[in-house]
Amino acid sequence: MLRIKNTHNSVVSSRLIKEFKKNKLNFLQSSYYIIIGVLFFFITACNGQSEIIVAANSTESYIHLLKSKKVAIVANQTSVIFKNSSSLLYTHLVDSLLARNIHITNVFSPEHGFRGKSDAAEHVANRTDTKTGLPIISLYGKNKKPSSAQLKSIDMVLFDIQDVGVRFYTYISTLHYVMEACAENNIPLIVLDRPNPNAHYIDGPTLNIKYKSFVGMHPVPLVYGMTIGEYAKMINGEQWLKNKIICDLTVIPLKNYTHKSTYNLPILPSPNLPNSKSINLYPSLGFFEGTPINAGRGTEFQFQRFGSSKFEKTNFSYSPKANFGSKHPKDQNMVCYGFNLKNEDRLNKVSISWLKKAYDLYPNKEAFFGKTFTIHAGNKTLRKQLENNFPTKKIEDSWKTEIEKFKFVREKYVMYE
Repeated sequence: MLRIKNTHNSVVSSRLIKEFKKNKLNFLQSSYYIIIGVLFFFITACNGQSEIIVAANSTESYIHLLKSKKVAIVANQTSVIFKNSSSLLYTHLVDSLLARNIHITNVFSPEHGFRGKSDAAEHVANRTDTKTGLPIISLYGKNKKPSSAQLKSIDMVLFDIQDVGVRFYTYISTLHYVMEACAENNIPLIVLDRPNPNAHYIDGPTLNIKYKSFVGMHPVPLVYGMTIGEYAKMINGEQWLKNKIICDLTVIPLKNYTHKSTYNLPILPSPNLPNSKSINLYPSLGFFEGTPINAGRGTEFQFQRFGSSKFEKTNFSYSPKANFGSKHPKDQNMVCYGFNLKNEDRLNKVSISWLKKAYDLYPNKEAFFGKTFTIHAGNKTLRKQLENNFPTKKIEDSWKTEIEKFKFVREKYVMYE
């Protein structure tokens, strides 16, 4: 059974993991990283640090619910069962369950696709998985919700996707639509819980339901401090599904986890969140998605820097190029002047200071706010505050009342102290 370390340092970088899987490292190099992983495991154990066990690895807690059932799985590249304590070796959940003779009918995939290689907002087509022969049905684009025809003859749906705990990260929207489809078709849903790497705080503007979209469906703060299993319980309990229907929901819990646990994702949750630094800065820099400002896409430091070709010269510059996860980055092949955030300390809040700085530096104020800025912010207030030159502290303080209201709602669904 896998134990994922609760530490501040990843055992290996995501790049090394990919190279390891592709057999690009020679035997000596591979042995070195395995030895390092084992040593790190024993050091962690000796220090008495708890180890998080993801729900997918608690196979005996849910496999009996799947036996003799026709099962659909909602999954992507993060839906894995780990084989060892270093997190280097794993099998995909689909492969593991097929090996246990579970009857899987099809796989539903979220934004970025089943293998997690598609750009943000890129169309993902239905296809057949070459390894298993299973049909892969995309839940991104026009078909965001499983149809009755796609769920025909299915007895159970299993959901296992790694979230990052930010409202405009679309995996929780996919969760909403899967729950709704299951409720409408009287199909039970099992959610395998995974840690939230941003669960250590709650902050940011709360969504005004008037601006509901696929990048924000529920009246929650930008960072809501819940695992995806807890969030599923909240969707049910607050009756956020259409017509207030209730999904037959089972959440398989994590072990040895608290909301203060530091969790470094061993697999990229999406192409432009390459490491823990980017995941931690993502809530603050994600606002730039609704502006002409480049937030590191087209570099190897996504959501760890920001800049624009229209800024006046600064001490830091970079040139975005088309790359994995960003085929057409903003200001492609142009020199962007801006700011490097890779040495920022781990944040315990949503910082609006970088958005305000970018707005102040951008010469065309009206063009700063793109079509999606309001839905990323979740309201029109933030734009008005920036336009009226509100101080950073005043903007951030304006979130507090709604955050405190949300905390009372959240408390009903918290599974981990």
